[in-house]
Amino acid sequence: MSVSMRDLDPAFQGAGQKAGIEVWRIENFSPAPIPKSSIGKFFTGDSYIVLKTTALKTGALRHDIHYWLGKDTSQDEAGTAAVKTVELDAALGGRAVQYREVQGHETEKFLSYFKPCIIPQEGGVASGFKHVEAEEHVTRLFVCRGKHVVHVKEASHISFSLVPFARSSLNHDDIYILDTKSKIFQFNGSNSSIQERAKALEVVQYIKDTYHDGTCEVATVEDGRLMADADSGEFWGFFGGFAPLPRKTANAEDKTVTFDIKKLFCVEKGKANPVEDDTLKREMLDTNKCYILDCGLEVFVWMGRTTSLDDRKIASGAAEEMIRSSERPKSQMIRIIEGFETVPFRSKFDTWTQETNTTVSEDGRGRVAALLQREGVNVRGLMKAAPPKEELEAFIDCTGNLQVWRVNGQEKILLQAADHSKFYSGDCYVFQYSYPGEEKEEVLIGTWFGKQSVEEERASAVSIASKMVESMKFVPAQARIYEGKEPVQFFVIMQSFIVFKGGISSGYKKYIAEKEVDDDTYNENGLALFRIQGSGPENMQAIQVDPVASSLNSSYCYILHNDSSVFTWIGNLATSTDQELVERQLDLIKPNLQTRAQKEGSESEQFWELLGGKTEYSSQKLTKEPESDPHLFSCTFTKDLCTHNWKKFWHVALSQVFVMFWQVTEIYNFTQDDLMTEDIFIVDCHSEIFVWVGQEVVPKNKLLALTIGEKFIEKDSLLEKLSPEAPIYVIMEGGEPSFFTRFFTSWDSSKSAMHGNSFQRKLKIVKNGGTPVADKPKRRTPASYGGRAGVPEKSQQRSRTMSLSPDRVRVRGRSPAFNALAATFENQNARNLSTPPPVVRKLYPRSVTPDSARLAPKSSAIASRSALFEKFKTPPQEPLIPKSIKASPKTLESPAPESSSKGKEEKKENHKEGEKSMSSKIVSLTIQEDAKEGVEEEEDLPAHPYERLKTTSPDPVTDIDVTRREAYLSSEEFKEKFGMTKEAFYKLPKWKQNKFKMAVQLF
Repeated sequence: MSVSMRDLDPAFQGAGQKAGIEVWRIENFSPAPIPKSSIGKFFTGDSYIVLKTTALKTGALRHDIHYWLGKDTSQDEAGTAAVKTVELDAALGGRAVQYREVQGHETEKFLSYFKPCIIPQEGGVASGFKHVEAEEHVTRLFVCRGKHVVHVKEASHISFSLVPFARSSLNHDDIYILDTKSKIFQFNGSNSSIQERAKALEVVQYIKDTYHDGTCEVATVEDGRLMADADSGEFWGFFGGFAPLPRKTANAEDKTVTFDIKKLFCVEKGKANPVEDDTLKREMLDTNKCYILDCGLEVFVWMGRTTSLDDRKIASGAAEEMIRSSERPKSQMIRIIEGFETVPFRSKFDTWTQETNTTVSEDGRGRVAALLQREGVNVRGLMKAAPPKEELEAFIDCTGNLQVWRVNGQEKILLQAADHSKFYSGDCYVFQYSYPGEEKEEVLIGTWFGKQSVEEERASAVSIASKMVESMKFVPAQARIYEGKEPVQFFVIMQSFIVFKGGISSGYKKYIAEKEVDDDTYNENGLALFRIQGSGPENMQAIQVDPVASSLNSSYCYILHNDSSVFTWIGNLATSTDQELVERQLDLIKPNLQTRAQKEGSESEQFWELLGGKTEYSSQKLTKEPESDPHLFSCTFTKDLCTHNWKKFWHVALSQVFVMFWQVTEIYNFTQDDLMTEDIFIVDCHSEIFVWVGQEVVPKNKLLALTIGEKFIEKDSLLEKLSPEAPIYVIMEGGEPSFFTRFFTSWDSSKSAMHGNSFQRKLKIVKNGGTPVADKPKRRTPASYGGRAGVPEKSQQRSRTMSLSPDRVRVRGRSPAFNALAATFENQNARNLSTPPPVVRKLYPRSVTPDSARLAPKSSAIASRSALFEKFKTPPQEPLIPKSIKASPKTLESPAPESSSKGKEEKKENHKEGEKSMSSKIVSLTIQEDAKEGVEEEEDLPAHPYERLKTTSPDPVTDIDVTRREAYLSSEEFKEKFGMTKEAFYKLPKWKQNKFKMAVQLF
């Protein structure tokens, strides 16, 4: 589109450069900006242009332009508003969507900018109108319609209280607000819904604050009830007394366009010529032309990317004339630029292929910005792009308790704490995670489906999880997660997450037996390759992939093992964090084995042999579905799901039932107040789907919440190609976690703590001056599923140590050395598991492992503890953590036969004191270990020559710790080989130490 400065009005200079709303009123056929204090005020005799600028997650700015026409505006002003809207779009780069708004028939998107409502005032700047300034309060009657946004229309008004309103103004279907000098009445038609009544109360609050300074009384009157109270009597007094209401008769404004048409017209030389074809296809639209698509209630104007500004103005005028000549005041006109078609427009076509991309828009935006800048216009912000988004936050506390079950057929098997984060791709799992929320204990119950899992066990997992949620009175949030689509919350909960190939469940074993396929279930002594990924110690994963070279990726690190041979592979694009995660994951996958590091480009022959030879592989980092800007949808069922004969439909076709009885409506510019307790809502952010269920939803419908989320993905209301495996959360009102409430600009938990339906709650708020009145429940501590007998022992619950608070001792980042120490001496039934895993890497040969410690005699364990803490009595200069810890071969001597029972009691008390002393020293060690991670002190070890210590030595030294060969070098030879002292070397991170050791063949 060719643009010149004569086409751009100076009033639009700097428009749309930041998020917000800007408004211009047409005065003397030119747009005049409206001050911020007057935004939201409209006069019936004026025409306005409204620009809504939204900052997207991608950093781009989205523009929606509306021109609003008052019922008394002149034809010339309306035409000027339409033309100036096209000019404003050109100034913004020619990519905005433009809407025609007529008073009384505004789009829901437009009304959402000015919640709770707009109430146009009489008057105008043109055609002899004057803005009316009210001197005395005028009693007015408003009619309110709408479940999500409210269309408010003034039904009538009286200047003197002696003149009554006509009862014929009221009906059973609508809601009316009577605004008197001292009191505001809301009359609820008997056929109106609870949600409509609640929304109308927001209008009452607006009128109370705007016209009464928030001080007048509020009363509600129910249709069909006799004069049972003083408020009802006072209300009916304005109508000449109570009398039955007449049945509503449809007037001209109530009539809607019922015909369903789809007619395409091509605009040429100012005329709209029909395009004859049986079906609508994207290919029918020529980029050099403008088109009109008439769909009855919606009239779209499509403007090709290369069309001129004059062509677009002519096409808009032709559409205006089409609406005017057919007498369709309710029809909405939407103007769209090629490449930025809206979902409603694309949905009208039988086939649609998106041919343009955002690059086109940025080029167009750049050309317009350059043009404006040459003319001296400030374009700061027009070309500004936001920096790339950082990694998503988890928005969940990582210090809670975790329980995990593996699904085996129709049953669930509780996993040991050490196996909480070890999943098989052929199995399904159910997990329960309880953690401290902002105000109470919160619970998340979820299912995880492996890629190779069978459908029967997936159904069992969902059934088990749903029963757990139901048994806890629908308090917990519920999640459905597929392998490969895990959200960041899941990874933070699992922390050190490993996915093995194959499966061990009965369903998986049965499946491979029936299909006669090879069982590739992970074997710790076999050949396996793991890709290491994550962002840090509290979010790291090891994913088993096919052991072939094509599985490698230059952006990651890998672990390859075959029996006792262990290799780590470092991609050229891997970060230092990736390398550290390899070290931590080795603690889980192959502890206590020497590893051979392979740098990309300098791999050994044995490494490639294990992978079947060298082949090409990728270097592109794997990407997940990006999170887009959230959209809120209301779910409406044309028939009550709970009262319908579901068994009749359930066995036939559930998807058909949802098509018959279910529809979704998008709610624009949503807030917490849009969530109604009687309904089900969906938040769609593309990468995840959240199904919010109100407290007043019937229990049978609550059980269908997960299915509703699945059907929403199938429906794909935004035509965004949602993945059928996208994570789905079911969120119950009152238990909203932080990773849900983050989508709302503000969140008040006291609103969901109120009793009653939406109308009753809003009425309490309005009568309380706009403040929620909540009966806050006591802090809830959810019980584990299955009752008392089903609660596992403490050893089965994964206790986490708080790592977010600076006032607490940090335990998560403990080094492998300290993990080995802790694994030796901590009580297994009271272990506090750190982020690096339940099974730690054993750095020193023959050291005591968690498993062996359980098998060792108790007396031997006590003796080793005593021997250990004797060392801690040395001066501060001595090392705090010994380099090698070995259990004492001696056992404690048995007490003499003549020892009395009193002596035994004294010994027992001494033993308890020793346990407490040991625990306190462990904590002390934790603090000092965390402060000095990676630091090792020199010991009095015998010195050996380098030639005998290196891994390729033909005459190696025996009886040494092979994981610390460098420690046996003399100080001179150590500095010669490493270029630094031992003290400086041991202050380096572990992964960097290993890197130096590999370079000199000591690793």
